[in-house]
Amino acid sequence: MQNDFIRIQEQDFDLSTEVKKLREHDARVGAIVTFVGVVRDMNDGSEVKGMTLEHYPGMTEKSLEDIIKQARGRWDLYKTLVIHRVGPLLPEDQIVLVALTSAHRGEAFAACEFIMDYLKTAAPFWKKEETPTGSKWVDARVTDDTAMARWR
Repeated sequence: MQNDFIRIQEQDFDLSTEVKKLREHDARVGAIVTFVGVVRDMNDGSEVKGMTLEHYPGMTEKSLEDIIKQARGRWDLYKTLVIHRVGPLLPEDQIVLVALTSAHRGEAFAACEFIMDYLKTAAPFWKKEETPTGSKWVDARVTDDTAMARWR
């Protein structure tokens, strides 16, 4: 039975539909944790009119498979789902969904944070923001690197 789902896509996703599919027919589930990342209209004090997310097909999926494998090595997880959008996005658009099921909430919360910290720092995605003064590529934040360091 396939328990890890990874999708890189341009189209939006529906949280309720995805969670329902993830937990369906699994009476072991005691915890479902989700994180949805959304495009903000401000970043570092500058207005953001939109952004474009790019990835390296094949490499990105392999990278996400690896982080889920690492999460499974640390926590007892039943099913995992990572959906990451690419292409042009506007403020308020959903970017990413990390969802997982487990018997207990502590493991589920920790694993979700671990996967998100990895996505923010090490996954091969590139983000270009559109601002009133032009386009700019966005680097990982020091706070993201600090968050990831706690898992080492």
